[in-house]
Amino acid sequence: MDDPTFMLLVNPMISSFSLRILSQPSSTHRRLFQGFFGQPPILMGSQSHGSIIDRYLDDLMSIMFFNLWLPTAPFQPPRSSNPSLPFLSFDVNSAAASTSFSAAPQFPSTIGGGGGATGFEDEPPLLEELGINTKQIYQKTLSILNPFRINHHLHEDADLSGPFLFLMAFGLFQLLAGKLHFGIILGWVTMASMFLYVIFNMLAGKNGNLDMYKCLSLIGYCMLPIVMLSALSLFVPQGGMVIMILTGVFVIWATRVCTRLVVELANCGDEHRGLIAYACFLIYMLFSMLVIF
Repeated sequence: MDDPTFMLLVNPMISSFSLRILSQPSSTHRRLFQGFFGQPPILMGSQSHGSIIDRYLDDLMSIMFFNLWLPTAPFQPPRSSNPSLPFLSFDVNSAAASTSFSAAPQFPSTIGGGGGATGFEDEPPLLEELGINTKQIYQKTLSILNPFRINHHLHEDADLSGPFLFLMAFGLFQLLAGKLHFGIILGWVTMASMFLYVIFNMLAGKNGNLDMYKCLSLIGYCMLPIVMLSALSLFVPQGGMVIMILTGVFVIWATRVCTRLVVELANCGDEHRGLIAYACFLIYMLFSMLVIF
């Protein structure tokens, strides 16, 4: 414990203070040393010991300065031996250069991998792919608006796009009148198509060629007068004579158009024109009651 070399090894900063005391001993230094370590210092009176201590002290302070105050270089992880894995090298510049795209991606101009595939320019319109012919719907609508000159050839190709549009418009006008009838309208149109299909095939027997799909298309397109009645009812007082007269006119209009289309498109229709007209009158009179009441 009395060896000053032990003091140097225990605490270099305290030892530097003690070496200064040992090189220039005095009463004040001895009291300070005894206050730190609890024992008087060992004197080194020769000049050679003082010069050795001074050199050692200078070397010790230089080591402490470089170790404690100078910043050290950051840790550099070892580089990967495999050049195909740039993310293991932690080199930002090389990794960014290796992973960046040299050019914009190129997309093929054709659909599919076959050689006979066509481009987007040769694709048909979406409505045509879905079977919706807007021009045909427009022409059928114009034929319904003129009850005296009906082109039944337009309705030989049945579709449900136009009827669905008319039924949604009918439900929208009813909604504006404060009546929520979307489900009732769709359900009644389905039941009316089944009713007309059964009635006509019972009358025509084996010669009837009117299918369920065509019945649904004809009844839906002939709903156009009822849709117009629903729109006019928004501006006419309910329960008056005017709405009753308008209802009668539009129901007769829809009945005439639907009867003529069924008779022209189906075989043996001329023989049962009156019964077909009566069935159509019941159907459209039922829908007109949704508008009146």
